[in-house]
Amino acid sequence: MNQLKIKISENIRVSGNYFRLKFRSEQLSKTARPGQFIELKVTDGLEPLLRKPLGIHRIISPNMVEVLYEVIGKGTEALSKRSPGEVLDVIGPLGNGFDLGSRVEGPGSRVLVAGGIGAAPLVFLAQKLRPLSAKPPEGTIDHRPSTLGRPLVLIGAKTKDALLCEKEFKDLGCNVSIVTEDGSKGHKGFVTDLLKKVLNTQYSILNTIYTCGPKSMLKAVAHISTKYRTPCQLLLEEYMACGVGVCLGCPIKVKTQYPCLAGRQAILNTQYQYKMVCKDGPVFRADEVIWE
Repeated sequence: MNQLKIKISENIRVSGNYFRLKFRSEQLSKTARPGQFIELKVTDGLEPLLRKPLGIHRIISPNMVEVLYEVIGKGTEALSKRSPGEVLDVIGPLGNGFDLGSRVEGPGSRVLVAGGIGAAPLVFLAQKLRPLSAKPPEGTIDHRPSTLGRPLVLIGAKTKDALLCEKEFKDLGCNVSIVTEDGSKGHKGFVTDLLKKVLNTQYSILNTIYTCGPKSMLKAVAHISTKYRTPCQLLLEEYMACGVGVCLGCPIKVKTQYPCLAGRQAILNTQYQYKMVCKDGPVFRADEVIWE
């Protein structure tokens, strides 16, 4: 974790209430891992008092970092008005990122499931997962696992106007499939419906599911991963005020196991405990989260 002064290179509206912020930071670009986040002070004054937690969207170059954020309150509204050349105070990288596993792929694949703004931090993950393979033909959707490990990305949104990062994923060579609730683009329904369809195919050998999005979607993906016995990692979206677990403002209930004796046999007794999303996450295994 480092406290840094960064200079804004770009801060523009992408679509609707979504903005893209680019800034120079060689230290962050070299040390950040997919799933980690930064805590950004959006103004030079005391209002708003708390920093904004923002997931790292992608690394542009050895010294350029990009975040994608949605204007939903006073903090992000203030951030959207900051201009290129201005300096911001940033703490990061924070939290524990995704476990990418082995870079050597066997006969399996990885699927990224994104909902809304949850697509933003998964682009950084796709950057790290991308193989040295050719970009797939435009418009093709191949749900079969690839021995080259080309990630399958499922992006869900309410309408086509709310879709994010489709081009970024395709530019990275990912196999992308779109789902909208109103059917305005791609499949009609929920992204979890498409995930079940993928897992129900004869080509359903998956190494890991990675997902980020609304809590209701994460809960559904977690249950699906359990049903199909597929490892799953969740990137939780919570308001993380301090970013280091001090304020105790982002608790999550998780399973915990400890050995005990049952007669003469040692068994694992499962109970629960609370962890902080910012300090212990924001990435958790799906099988450890207790949904309430």
